[in-house]
Amino acid sequence: MSIETSADSAGSLLSSKFVVPSPPPFMVDRPALTARITEGVQGPVTVVTGLAGSGKTQLLASWVRGRAVRWPIVWITVEPGDERSSTFWTYLVEGLHRVGVPVPVRVPAAPGAMAGRPFLARLAETLAGWPTPVVLVLDGASQLAGRDWAAGLEFLLSHASTLRLVLSGRWDPPLPLYRYRLAGQLLELRTADLAFRRDEAARLVALQGVDLTEQQLDDLLEQTEGWAAGIRLYASARQAATESGPAPAFTGNESTVAEYFIGEVLRYQAPAVRRFLLETSVLDTFTAEFAAAVTTRTDAGRLLGALTRENAFIQPVGDGTGLYRHHRLFAELLRAQLAWAEPDQVALLHQRAAAWLYGHGRLADAVAHSRQAGDWTGAATMVIEDFALGRLVIEGSAGRLGSVFAGLPEHLTNPETVLVRAALSYGDGDHLRAAEQFTYASKLLTAYGSSCGEGLTLAFHLMRLLTLAAGPEPERVEELAPVVRTFLTVAPPRRLDRHPELRMLVYAAEGMARGAYSAGDETVNALAEAVAAAEPGAELVKIDCLGRLAVTEAYRGRLGRAEAYARQALDLACECGLSRDRWPAAAEVALAWVALERYDIEAADRHLRTAHPLCASGADGPAVLAYAVVKARRLQIRGETRQVMSVLVAASESGEEAPRWLAREAVLSRARMLIVTGHIAEAAGLIAALPDKRTADVAVTHAAVLMAQGDGEQAHTIATAVVRTSGVPRPVVLDAWLLLAMLAQGDDDAAARDALRQALAVAGPEAYRRPVHQVWNGLRRLLRDEERHAVQQRVLGAGPAGTSVAEPIVVEALSRRELDVLRGMAEMLPTEEIAASMYVSINTVKTHVRNILRKLSASRRNEAVRRARALKLI
Repeated sequence: MSIETSADSAGSLLSSKFVVPSPPPFMVDRPALTARITEGVQGPVTVVTGLAGSGKTQLLASWVRGRAVRWPIVWITVEPGDERSSTFWTYLVEGLHRVGVPVPVRVPAAPGAMAGRPFLARLAETLAGWPTPVVLVLDGASQLAGRDWAAGLEFLLSHASTLRLVLSGRWDPPLPLYRYRLAGQLLELRTADLAFRRDEAARLVALQGVDLTEQQLDDLLEQTEGWAAGIRLYASARQAATESGPAPAFTGNESTVAEYFIGEVLRYQAPAVRRFLLETSVLDTFTAEFAAAVTTRTDAGRLLGALTRENAFIQPVGDGTGLYRHHRLFAELLRAQLAWAEPDQVALLHQRAAAWLYGHGRLADAVAHSRQAGDWTGAATMVIEDFALGRLVIEGSAGRLGSVFAGLPEHLTNPETVLVRAALSYGDGDHLRAAEQFTYASKLLTAYGSSCGEGLTLAFHLMRLLTLAAGPEPERVEELAPVVRTFLTVAPPRRLDRHPELRMLVYAAEGMARGAYSAGDETVNALAEAVAAAEPGAELVKIDCLGRLAVTEAYRGRLGRAEAYARQALDLACECGLSRDRWPAAAEVALAWVALERYDIEAADRHLRTAHPLCASGADGPAVLAYAVVKARRLQIRGETRQVMSVLVAASESGEEAPRWLAREAVLSRARMLIVTGHIAEAAGLIAALPDKRTADVAVTHAAVLMAQGDGEQAHTIATAVVRTSGVPRPVVLDAWLLLAMLAQGDDDAAARDALRQALAVAGPEAYRRPVHQVWNGLRRLLRDEERHAVQQRVLGAGPAGTSVAEPIVVEALSRRELDVLRGMAEMLPTEEIAASMYVSINTVKTHVRNILRKLSASRRNEAVRRARALKLI
């Protein structure tokens, strides 16, 4: 056989085009990708396309050198101009000849002439008759213009089943790839496949003598997106820096990277396309419509399609999203060039982007672009007019929207920016600064008068509501709340629908303001509405409202509701993964309050221990003072009267924000303690100093002072008035009935017995035990034995009457002292009182209790008492 080849346009063939490139010294083996190429050449077509510098040529060269297949492999490096028929087919035939596949045909010699059907048919026949597949690698195929060369190859593929075509380049060749894809005869390696993985990047930089930490390697991969040339350039920059000093930050504007982009990408683009790339570089991700709005080009879609096909460092984001983005390093170079050449244009482009994004409902992105344009007022106005101020209140500066306002200049004095600053301060927990900024905004708004828009009006009222709770006049919520609620009913529904958190915030602000001076139904209802209206993303506000509800309901004597709200808050805190320093203190305090009122001392102590560090660090809302009230009651049960006063005085003088009703309860707790310890005059003085003496709780405590002073008649009158008044909280009614029982005993035991029964009826539904325990020893004689036993079983928590207990076997008899302790347990006396009556220490009583539980095979005190009664030990 013989071969006749015509010369190319230069009159000769370049042997270098047939040479497989040698591996560079920093070559990284990529066995997973070479295995895929081996898999691909089992079929007719393999396409490797990607960014310039993504390692396409070296990957194919590595595969060829590895001789994964024992077939003839033709390597041809093609260049612009090689697409001419006489040149292209001459190189192809010569390549076949060099690998031992002789082709007895003459290549068309006329410049630009197409390879004729006879030539292609004879070439196809030769290939089809070859005993093994023949691999043709065309490196840089995307540089070939026209379609004729591709049409000739398609003909060969159709008639020579032994031909295996491997094409590499920056974009797809003009072959009908869809046809091979549908037939399962196409293997494709794209930019994402060529991106270096973590281990590959580590080996590449290590080969260049660069040692990176784990974090540095992660940062490099994020910055380069696995782009091989970028990793190589970074390693080179680090090598140079090691010799001359610390390595500079690696960005797209770094000299070697910039030279690469300019030489390999921008140099080939038309001026109009380069302009388009520069102007879209200010965008992170964008659609064709968005790009058109920013660049004012109507052909943005066509340009994006072309640039994407050419792998010009613009790539789609996801499949079918219509979104595009620049490669990170490429975008950095373009932005740097734009900022250097046309700094004024940068602000204009960001303003166009902000306007388009705001019009399409992407507020956070719009605000970010407005900030980059230096237009802080515009950014704040967008937030205000979109009704989005609530997001700043909820998330503070840590949220996505709030973080955009980092660095908001203090000198800006328009109402919008000042209100945004107030909302951010509130969201960050600095309520004092929020109030100051709101006051400043109020003064600025006086100049606007009736010209305020809907967004500014709503923002003003919302911040006013939020700052009322910590202000001197929280009662103004009575006039303001209806106004804001009415505004929400007439505001544009579309904007309200975008921000469902607004209703929740309005209800929460109303509940907090009302809760600052009242624990009434209006407070509870507003907070409950806020909880019901809470949307995902507002969990912290919901937890806060639940905590406030729990404390309020505990104060009102609704222990079941308080416990339910508190546990809901704790469950939600667990779901949100809150750290211990952000744990809902109010919920823990409320559970301690509930447990203590039910005389579950162990549970109360557990919740108090959890709440202590939270309240000590200054928790928000009612938690701190509520903790002091519960702690004081617990100390009183233990008989530590001095500490009771210390805790209450310290809490009252701490300066922490606290609801008036809770502050009043702290004062009344001190007064009650003073009465118990015989300091009647001091107790009377505390009550006299209270600003509001008309409330029922103050009245009952005043009646207790009168009783201690010997004025039983006046005390009786006051207590009777309280129990006859509707709407009085359960704990106050209970205290009033117990006071009436104590006033009547000795003089009118029948009346005293009736009052005690009324008190027990009030205590029963919520299992109130602590107040009854405090006076039980003095009043128990009023009841008959069987009635007293029933009270101890049902009301004081010794277990339900008539409980059937399996008779235990007592292996070891109880000692006399243990029986004495057991009788105290049966009477529901606390450990401290049992110890005092027996003239022993508390620890001794606890030891006896442990022995009793062991001997009676019981796990709890109540169970031990039931078994003792069954055995007739008591």
